[in-house]
Amino acid sequence: MAVAFGQAIAPAPARSTQPIPIDQENAHKAKALLEQSIQALGGNAYLNVEDISQEGRTYGFHMGESEGVGVLFWRFYKFPDKERVELTKKRDVAYVYRGDKGFEITYKGTRADDPKAVSDYLRRREYSLDWVLRRWLPQPGIALFYEGHTVAAQKDAEQITIMDSDNRSVTLYIDSSTHLPVKKTYSWRDPTDKERNIEDEVFDNYRPVQGVMTPFSVTRFYNGDMSSQRFLNSVSYNKGLNDSMFAADITYDPSKTAPK
Repeated sequence: MAVAFGQAIAPAPARSTQPIPIDQENAHKAKALLEQSIQALGGNAYLNVEDISQEGRTYGFHMGESEGVGVLFWRFYKFPDKERVELTKKRDVAYVYRGDKGFEITYKGTRADDPKAVSDYLRRREYSLDWVLRRWLPQPGIALFYEGHTVAAQKDAEQITIMDSDNRSVTLYIDSSTHLPVKKTYSWRDPTDKERNIEDEVFDNYRPVQGVMTPFSVTRFYNGDMSSQRFLNSVSYNKGLNDSMFAADITYDPSKTAPK
């Protein structure tokens, strides 16, 4: 399996127009480890996933405290930017994301999702493991940094940071034994209060599904506090999901009109 990476360069300092030569040996080690991790995830089987269907239970947290007993969910994702999530046992609440648009579907009809919720979703998608490994790495101007051994999610791991040409960066922690990603972290600055926020995802309980190593447990952290957990009961790949699953037309605006 060959993985196409963009040219690794280092970002220029603020007062210079010339790039800083990077440690090529360091970058090559980071690249080799990423290739090894992609191979561990399934190689071409992983890279060629077109759609994902999942069923499981999700739990929300606030300030690290559980908000309830969990909600059943069904998730349908068509790479790279179509997603539908159905919630509750009756599947009577759904969220659809298509491109940069988000919709909420309930018994009242379909409305545009809350702008902040859509913004949060788009950010998480751009920094998701699939986007980082399948969309970021082939870009020109990608810089790779190997940052040594560490402990992540209670596992011995190797730390790699990936930076794109827009100076966005993601740090991956790769299990030293299995070579599977065990944690992903990135930071971003809130445009309103200018505060820096850190988001982490921890991947656990990997199982092989159709040749793809799949984490059946994913835990998210926001500024160090657990924010959500997702446990899968079942998952399948490349079922040929129809685009109609991600269709949504707004039928009401709760701020202007009564529901139809």
